[in-house]
Order: sequence, then structure tokens, then C-alpha cells
Amino acid sequence: MTTAPSAPRTARAIAREQLTRAILDSARQQLAKVGPGQLSLRAVARELGMASSAVYRYFASRDELLTALIIEAYDELGTATERADAGVTRRSSYALRWEEACHAIRAWAVAHPHDYALLYGSPVPGYAAPTDTITPAFRVTRVITGIMIDASAAGVRPAAPQVPVSRRAHSTIAGLRELAEGALDDAAALAILRAWSVVIGTLTLELFGHIVGAVDDYDAYFEHVVKQLGVDLGLR
Repeated sequence: MTTAPSAPRTARAIAREQLTRAILDSARQQLAKVGPGQLSLRAVARELGMASSAVYRYFASRDELLTALIIEAYDELGTATERADAGVTRRSSYALRWEEACHAIRAWAVAHPHDYALLYGSPVPGYAAPTDTITPAFRVTRVITGIMIDASAAGVRPAAPQVPVSRRAHSTIAGLRELAEGALDDAAALAILRAWSVVIGTLTLELFGHIVGAVDDYDAYFEHVVKQLGVDLGLR
């Protein structure tokens, strides 16, 4: 059975897509200038030479525009991380997969610091992210968790010694166990969550200028951190 060809896109649909892209690009530039808390649809309209009412037909509120920016940023980061992991042809090279994924995350963050801040910085006052952002946000986590799942299936264990897992710690990572679909025990799940926390913390310290004067070569420092985390995870 042949599939019927899709109908050609109309000029209206193309124009809407192009204008939506222009609005998002302008909003990202505004993020860099004033931050997400001061993001303004009116300012975007002025930048594009449009009436405010026209922009509101594409994004009904600042929060809707913020959500679109967050989803786009998560998707970009997710794509970069997925490609880095997929680029390691020897899938049993768990340490290399981990390192390549982490370096891809940092490369994206360094290239897009304001988008990184939107995702992992201070919450935007008055904004509550809707459920639409959950799936894009999990793309990076799935890559990182997937590496640990594959390693665990091959018998890799986090480096000893490990602090015994308390009942409270067991209970609090129910969501992570669900994400891993039962493929990680508590020790492995906590280890990958801890490693991910260190990666984000290290990037945040770098990008927000909190280790200026303490670290001269951020590339070398991040590489050391990532390799040490690989040891901690039992991947190296």
C-alpha cells in the first residue's frame, strides 16, 4: 500500500513558520541582554518592527514564549548529547560514551550560556514550567542514564566503597528507577544521579564565574572532573 503524498505547504503556513522562527530568535537575543525575568513580547515586537498584537497571535503570553524557548533549548541540548553518544561506534566503551556525552553538554552550554542559564539557572519569577517541558528535559537524562544501564547490564558496578542506601534514599529516587525501567539498582541509580549533579554543578560554577581565579584552564578541569566521575561510576 503506497502512502499518499503530503499536501504542499501553503504560503500562509510557510510565512507563519518563518515569523515564529524570527520571534524565537529575537527572544533568545533578548535573553542574552536582559535575562528571562525581563523577557517582553512588546520588546520582541519592537525588535521585529511588528505590532504587539501581531506577536500575541503567535505567543499568547510571556510564559508561552518562555516555554517555547525552554523546549527549544532542551531539544538542542538533547540532540547534541544524543549525537555524541551515538558517535561512539564501540558501544561497550562506556567510559568514552560518558566522556563524549559530557563534553557535548559542555560545548553546547559554553556556546549558549544564556540558554543554559534558562534551563539550569535561577527559576524565573512568576513562571511555572508546564508539563510540555518534561519530555524535552529528559532527553539528556536518558542518554546519561542509558550509558549506565548498558554498563550495568555488562556487569559494571560503581566504584567501592559506597555509602549504604537508606530507606529514605531508596524512596526518594523512585522516579529515577522508573526512568531506568528497573534496569539500575539503587547504588547505580544514585551514582549516575550524583555524577550528573556534579556535571551540572561544575558547568554552573564555570559559566556563572564562580571559579575565576581558582581555575585557569576550564577545558582541562572539566576533562579531569568527567574522567574522575567515570572512575566513580566504574566505567573506567
